[in-house]
Amino acid sequence: MADDRQNDDLESRIAKARAAEEARTGGPAQKPAKGYGQGSRVLAELIGVPAGGALIGWALDYWLGTSPWLLLILLGLAVVAAGRNIYKISKERAE
Repeated sequence: MADDRQNDDLESRIAKARAAEEARTGGPAQKPAKGYGQGSRVLAELIGVPAGGALIGWALDYWLGTSPWLLLILLGLAVVAAGRNIYKISKERAE
């Protein structure tokens, strides 16, 4: 019995909070615009892949004493890989 009252109380509090949020924002929560996920993936590729290539290249240069060659080579390969991945993403249909 006490659990049923607590559940009802919780559900009513959740309903009140949702109603207050809808009143504050002007409606229910909306889904992101079409293609938002693709844009996020492209941004992650543009930032993450070259940064990762540069970091790995720098670490290998430091470890092997070949500065700056591995950094430059891996950074160049990372930029090419990011471009290839972005090209693949651009071929997908936006959801």
